[in-house]
Amino acid sequence: MREYKMVKVQEQPLLRDKVANWFHEKWKVPVEAYLESIDICIKSENSIPQWYVAMLEDEIIGGLGIIENDFHDRKDLTPNICAVYVEAEYRCQGIAGKLLEFTCEDMNKKNIKTLYLITHHTSFYERYGWEFLCMVHPDGEEEQTRMYIHRNR
Repeated sequence: MREYKMVKVQEQPLLRDKVANWFHEKWKVPVEAYLESIDICIKSENSIPQWYVAMLEDEIIGGLGIIENDFHDRKDLTPNICAVYVEAEYRCQGIAGKLLEFTCEDMNKKNIKTLYLITHHTSFYERYGWEFLCMVHPDGEEEQTRMYIHRNR
């Protein structure tokens, strides 16, 4: 595979629209919500929100964000990794793992030692040092989903 790079959107503000549109296409959340969050990320010295993408030349092949709460009932479990996605043709190549590692390291540098995420996956995140924590209720859903925790050391 050709070499891809990890990008902190905060450090690459010209990617704003491209990143917002890419996440919107993947998750169907209004593009305006991504633009608002990315604008805060770019303009703020705060650690949250943050957005990260894996790029192959000028193509986004994966990405994720860090937000306060990923639409679940445990508002005390924060911040949350959200919107983890890797393009189908690039899956099973370790890109999601590299994105998670890159993000956790960046958050550690920002003195954020604990991160959370929700998912329906049952074994994927364990490979990357995440531990199952508890079940939570996603906003507007009856079924519970899994909450994972990652502790930076």
